[in-house]
Order: sequence, then C-alpha cells, then structure tokens
Amino acid sequence: MSESSAEAVTDVAAAAVASAAGNWRKAGIAGVAIGVVAAGAAAGVAIERLTVGRGMRNKARLALDSTGPYGSLRGTPGKAYADDGTELYYEVDDIEQDVTFTPRRRRLFGRKAPAPVTVVFSHGYCLNQDSWHFQRAALRGVVRTVHWDQRSHGRSGRGVAQTKDGTPVSIDQLGQDLKAVIDAAVPEGPIVLVGHSMGGMTVMALADRYPDLVRERVVAAALVGTSSGRLGEVNFGLPVAGVNAVRRVLPGVLKALGQQAALVERGRRATADLFAGIIKRYSFASRDVDPAIVRFAERMIEGTPIDVVAEFYPAFTEHDKTEALAYFTELPVLVLAGVGDMVTPSEHSEAIADLLPDAELVLVPDAGHLVMLEHPEVVIDRLADLLMRAGAVPAGATVGGYGSTSSSAQPG
Repeated sequence: MSESSAEAVTDVAAAAVASAAGNWRKAGIAGVAIGVVAAGAAAGVAIERLTVGRGMRNKARLALDSTGPYGSLRGTPGKAYADDGTELYYEVDDIEQDVTFTPRRRRLFGRKAPAPVTVVFSHGYCLNQDSWHFQRAALRGVVRTVHWDQRSHGRSGRGVAQTKDGTPVSIDQLGQDLKAVIDAAVPEGPIVLVGHSMGGMTVMALADRYPDLVRERVVAAALVGTSSGRLGEVNFGLPVAGVNAVRRVLPGVLKALGQQAALVERGRRATADLFAGIIKRYSFASRDVDPAIVRFAERMIEGTPIDVVAEFYPAFTEHDKTEALAYFTELPVLVLAGVGDMVTPSEHSEAIADLLPDAELVLVPDAGHLVMLEHPEVVIDRLADLLMRAGAVPAGATVGGYGSTSSSAQPG
C-alpha cells in the first residue's frame, strides 16, 4: 500500500470512529467506550469504504438477506412460561418413533414406547435459536431436538420481571427459564444439554438450581464457547488502557443507551458499516468466512434491541457457576471453543475441562466466538460423537451433512 493510500485509510478510519462517537454524543451519551472498541474494526471497514460505495454495500446486504437460507429451518412451535410470566418460544424437531413392540418391550413399557433422547439447544447473548442452523440441519431425522429463544431474544417475549419491575436479568433466571422449557417440551425421557456462550452458562445455572434433574435425566452435555466465571477479566483483544476504559464506562454507557433506545437504534442504522466490522471481528477469526454467514450473524445481533443488550450485560460479570460443573462429572461432556475467541477466550473452556477431567476438550484453530457457524463441520462431528457416546443415537448412525456454507445452500 502506498503512503498516500495508507494515509487515506487512516483518515477514513478516524472519520469512521468519530462518526460513531458523534452519533452516541447526539444521544447525550459519552462515546468513549464505544470509540475504543470501534477503533479495532475501523481500519478494516475503512479499506472497504475506499473501494465500495455505501449504495453498493446496501445492495449487497439486501442480496445476502434474500438469498441466504440461514435461519430458515423451522420446527413445531410451542410456548413455555417462566416463573414471572415471560413467554418463552421454542420449536421441536421430532423424529418418527419405532412403534414395533417385541414381547420384551411390551413387558417393559406396555403399549407405550420409551421417550426418545431429546437434545436441547440454548443460544448465546444477542443471538437466537437460529444460530444453531447447521447443527439443526445435520441432526434432523436423527434425534429429537428442541431449540428455544432466551427471554427478550428472538421470538420469545420481553422479560416481564425486567419490563414491569425493573428486576435485573441474572444467569440464575435463565437457568429457571430453561427448566420451564424442558417441562413444556421434554416432560419425560433423557436429555442432552447443548449451550453456546450465554447458553452454556444457562446450562450451568440449570444444574446449580436443579441438580436432581441433571442426575436423573441428563445423559450428556456440550459447552461451546462459554465460561463458568471470571468474565470481568476478559480484555476483548484490547490494549490495557482500552480495556480499562471499557470496563469503567461501558456499564453506564449501555444503561444510558437502553434508556434512549429509539434514538440509539437510529444511530445503529447510521453506523451500520462500522458495527458490521465490529461484529465480524468479535464473531469470527477466519479471513475467508462466507459473507452470507457474516451477514446472518449481523442480522441476529442487529435484531437484539439495545435495551436488551444493556439489560443482560451486567449479568456476565456476576456469573460464577464453577461449582455447578461438579454435577456433570459423571456424564459424557464436550467442551469446545475457538482458539481466536475474544468474547469467551478458549482459556475459559480449558478451565472448565480442568474441572471435568473426563470431558473431551476441543480447541478449534482459526475460529472465533461463533464457532458453530464458522466451522460447523467440526462442531457437528464432535457433537455427533458425543451423542453416540451417550447412547442418544445408535453407534454407526449417519448424521446428515450440514450443507454448503455458500449463499446458495439449501436448508438441510
């Protein structure tokens, strides 16, 4: 790159950060923390801006939105209700049960076949159940699955306790929400729990609050890109000065943003290019990740209202479910993370595996936080192996392919 080109990139990057900070200041909010985080992605976005006009980028987004199949898989819908009345949306992908009764089966179960194993998927912060698109496609017809949206995410209702009473969201509450979903969608039979990021924390909270459920019904667990605690120490790939600034002001900034949600949402749209760069930086590590996958992740994150983002954030610094991991020591467990994860660094997965010595630890090179979208084949392969070890699917069963990651892929 020539010196003049480098200067141009620097100028555009600086303008991008200034634009973002300016939008937040227009909302009457200090833009310091947002600017610190934005700086890390601005240079890459700036290079794109030198070569591609805004109109062209908007057309590209619309094209990806219309042709990408990701998130298009749907199951039988259902609703559960949390203890505060929050409506929790879930979907079930059923399989045809074997209703052939041998004499032995008739003696054991009468005319009723035993309940199949059900795999319950819990998604992460600012995502929804569609984040498991590839794994869902691969397991269809192989095992019964349940996918649900956490409170205030996806198709679930806004948290009643939060909107009416101002009660802070807690990981403990999410564990109770998962119990409500299990009661409604999986009232009987063995369960495999799968959680990504906040979803993994939800699984730990379920075990902490309902240990008998884990002992009696859970036959395996997969913890993907998650943490059992100490998230307040994560530096998000920032220099010391930057991360200290973020930790100091971000909680207050997010709270203020949440109080001016309508204005802030307009600001998010105005700075879409910059925040798309931030989403990509903190979601993926591969240089060649499919643009349709990146756009799919953007849509999920953009679809999370800023007041929900603000509402959930404090819960992570308070999260500590290290002791709850003891309830999984006798079970087959998969602990998987991307080596390049800057949101829940792989060291946190290694710490979980240290406490579960019989667990399978898989660290995926060239993978970031959304490893199940970035390297779906790895997650599917290790998850299929876990299900076989747990007896959830017969040994030798064929788990379907996850399909191409190109924008022309069809749902599995």
